[in-house]
Amino acid sequence: MSAPATERDAVGVFSPGRARILARTLRRDRWWLAPLLTVAGLAAFVIYATIRSFVRTAYYSAEYHYLSPFYSPCLSESCVPGASHFGTPFPELPMWIPLAFLSLPFLLGFRLTCYYYRKAYYRSVWLSPPACAVAEPHSRYTGETRLPLIIQNSHRYFFYAAVIISVINTYDAVIAFHGADGGFGFGLGNLILVGNVLLLWTYTISCHSCRHVTGGRLKHFSKHPVRYRIWTQVSKLNTRHMQFAWITLGTLVLTDFYIMLVASDTISDLRFVG
Repeated sequence: MSAPATERDAVGVFSPGRARILARTLRRDRWWLAPLLTVAGLAAFVIYATIRSFVRTAYYSAEYHYLSPFYSPCLSESCVPGASHFGTPFPELPMWIPLAFLSLPFLLGFRLTCYYYRKAYYRSVWLSPPACAVAEPHSRYTGETRLPLIIQNSHRYFFYAAVIISVINTYDAVIAFHGADGGFGFGLGNLILVGNVLLLWTYTISCHSCRHVTGGRLKHFSKHPVRYRIWTQVSKLNTRHMQFAWITLGTLVLTDFYIMLVASDTISDLRFVG
């Protein structure tokens, strides 16, 4: 008789149900390319967003009221004049605290607990598993039942916060229709801000939590025709949630980068009116 399997031998690469082969996988294609690109894309955004959130320079164009989404809302006396669209209820902040300290943690939590991003970094960073038919290297699996992964269950509450922040971003985009003479005006920066906000809304409402909120607890759709229609539309967007997750990372960087160039007088905003 064979010796009883240890805990390590019971799961993962060493589980009895897996064929006893020396290779990690028999796949001959470049299965590692998708995880590699995912890591590179996420790392590039995290590095850029972290640097820009702490540098405190060129994040607001006073002439056109362009405010970077990485600094919204700006609520402390450390903010440059005009950037505080909701006042300055907080005193000056030390350099190690980002000026958007009220929104960034919730946005980070919303992205980290997002169902798509979980899939992305589980497979690409933790290699659990890295690809189909490629065994993961971990010897134990506890799912999202223990710290820190149990925090993933709070995704719905981060969704509520993301909705509020999206409203704030929308307000920032609206008041940016401000001409150099104080009247109405718009330029390329306005188009970028509005486009970014629309895509952020699309990413937010295509969230799985939004789908559940609109119709997840209903037992009879026929008795709730309005909620059923909303749920149907959200479900259609939900099928593209992964694409919106990546697109909005790009639009956030594009929006901040353009505002940085305008605010630093590196380039002039292309004006259409005013």
